[in-house]
Amino acid sequence: MKVQTTQIPGVLIIEPKVFGDERGYFLECYNEKAMSLIGINAHFVQDNHSRSQSGVVRGLHYQIQQPQGKLVRVVSGCIFDVAVDLRRDSLTFGKWIGVELSNENKRLFWLPAGLAHGFVVMSEYADVLYKATDYYAPDYERTILWNDPELNIEWPLEVEPILSSKDAAGKLFHEAESFESKSYLRDDDGDK
Repeated sequence: MKVQTTQIPGVLIIEPKVFGDERGYFLECYNEKAMSLIGINAHFVQDNHSRSQSGVVRGLHYQIQQPQGKLVRVVSGCIFDVAVDLRRDSLTFGKWIGVELSNENKRLFWLPAGLAHGFVVMSEYADVLYKATDYYAPDYERTILWNDPELNIEWPLEVEPILSSKDAAGKLFHEAESFESKSYLRDDDGDK
């Protein structure tokens, strides 16, 4: 596998080795031993699958308690996936990184706990799968407005986005709760 570090500490773009022939292809999308060799020592407790149509923006979501590290991949379609650093003690606090994930490029995107996550669907539809290091906790879920002017995320959108009411009512970045003094770290989230 090829691993690309990003300007946000702990955020990785992973390209698994793909074995293909006339029948199709095979790849390992998760191997605990291989992930630990690249610094992801996560204990995953939940797998999620979302399907969305073209132009849907989901996010920017995070949990202020029970923060989730996420290993994201796309099994059909294409998305532009975004991570925003919400760790106040990070040199990249308030910075974002975006990466195209698709069934064609087969990339995985690792977001350690302490980041907000969102994506826009760039194909007719997309099936997005992600492993999470903690359970969904709706009481602690927070949303930052996807088009916050301070973050200035360069979403590849050519039409008005399709948003849930929750995402349309997201808070501005400067109003949002963030993570203080490494409160986002857990023994098993791979980001120590």
